[in-house]
Amino acid sequence: MSDVETGTVTTKVPARLDRLPWSRWHWMIVIGLGTVWILDGLEVTIVGNLSAQLAKPGSGLDITQAQVAGVAAALYVAGACTGALFFGWLTDRFGRKKLFIITLVVYLVATLLTAFSFSAWWFFLFRFMTGFGIGGEYAAINSAIDELIPSRHRGRIDIIINGSYWLGAAGGALLTVPLLNDLPVNIGWRVAFGLGVVLGLAILLVRRHVPESPRWLFIHGKDREAERLVDDIEEQIGKHDLREPEQSITIHQRKSIGFVRIAHTMVALYPKRTVLGLSLFIGQAFLYNAITFGYAQILSTFFKIDTHTGYYFAVIAVGNFLGPLLLGHLFDTVGRVPMISATYIGSGVLLLGTAWLFNEGVLTAVTLTACWSVVLFVASAGASSAYLTVSEIFPMETRAMAIAFFFAVGTAAGGIAGPLVFSSLVESGVPGDTALAFSIGGIIMIAAGLVEVFLGVKAERKGLEDIAAPLSTAPATT
Repeated sequence: MSDVETGTVTTKVPARLDRLPWSRWHWMIVIGLGTVWILDGLEVTIVGNLSAQLAKPGSGLDITQAQVAGVAAALYVAGACTGALFFGWLTDRFGRKKLFIITLVVYLVATLLTAFSFSAWWFFLFRFMTGFGIGGEYAAINSAIDELIPSRHRGRIDIIINGSYWLGAAGGALLTVPLLNDLPVNIGWRVAFGLGVVLGLAILLVRRHVPESPRWLFIHGKDREAERLVDDIEEQIGKHDLREPEQSITIHQRKSIGFVRIAHTMVALYPKRTVLGLSLFIGQAFLYNAITFGYAQILSTFFKIDTHTGYYFAVIAVGNFLGPLLLGHLFDTVGRVPMISATYIGSGVLLLGTAWLFNEGVLTAVTLTACWSVVLFVASAGASSAYLTVSEIFPMETRAMAIAFFFAVGTAAGGIAGPLVFSSLVESGVPGDTALAFSIGGIIMIAAGLVEVFLGVKAERKGLEDIAAPLSTAPATT
């Protein structure tokens, strides 16, 4: 069934959710949904730092370091793009909760099977499937978080949650050090993937208690369930003195929204916002893939470091997380447009400076890591804001699909082409080639920041329905 109306309802659910004070209940949402980014960081970092180990004789896999950093990384991202589109469509159709449970299970099974890899093709297949699950998480989780978090906190919470990727990255980097040095070459990398499964199971236990989005419920003909859910939330928070909000919205309820209408909304109704979303995602994807996927390969190729790369990566991972943590509140106070453009353009300029220093041969492993830490402190807040932007500037009915679309297209451009191109540039062993990889990432990031200057949306502290009215909105009746 597509675009079939089931009734009309007037509701105050969005306003009631936005006026809630921050509470323990909101922390449950953050932990249950936001911690998946830690899993993604753990995944990417473990593979990056294990690339040299996996290529060693006796690892149990006949694979080269370039294949791990290039082919396997590209397949992981290809899986993430495919999963985002597939599960994003299902998320808008069948609800947030069903899908953020299913996608996590897909991730868990695929990661477990990766740990039992016995050949390169098996490793490649389940890197793709792991990415497939993670990609679905991006669409289901970002849409649910934005629809459950009050508008005055949405910017900083979304940015910090997306930035928590780097907590997983730091943990994964540090875990690889003892696993590489204290365990047999064919065991350590398998244990590393197994730890990701353990963390995922813990997240699944918390996630069971996260409710469906009330916003999704009332649009899809389940307004009574939405009202009961918000009543329960208010009861849990214990704020009986909350004033009833005056703002209401009238909706033509539908079981589902047709894909053609979703595409028309993004391309015809919001063309400038579509260009903005693509620019932000492509920019951050190229910058990060210019650095992170080839990180261990750079240390191994130019500085002969292949077993303690985790220590170096943990340093830049901490810098990455501190950026969203310390700058996140500014996206709600200073505003989206000035902060997004500043973080994009600033990080791009800093990366160009790093490229010049690397090409001149004046950097060591330590000073290069320091430069990356500064670049990514700024870039991480910007990259996180890309997810925030596309999840709040399109109508409710298209939210998950919009996130999926921009993630898939932007990440495919930077995340599939990036590892393949950048790994070959690094593999040459010529400093100028690696500096070129850095420069490509920096220039594209700057270009995305300039697009934000001209096309950015002032969404700070506004309700989602005020930023983009639902497609099903009807004139209020009296």
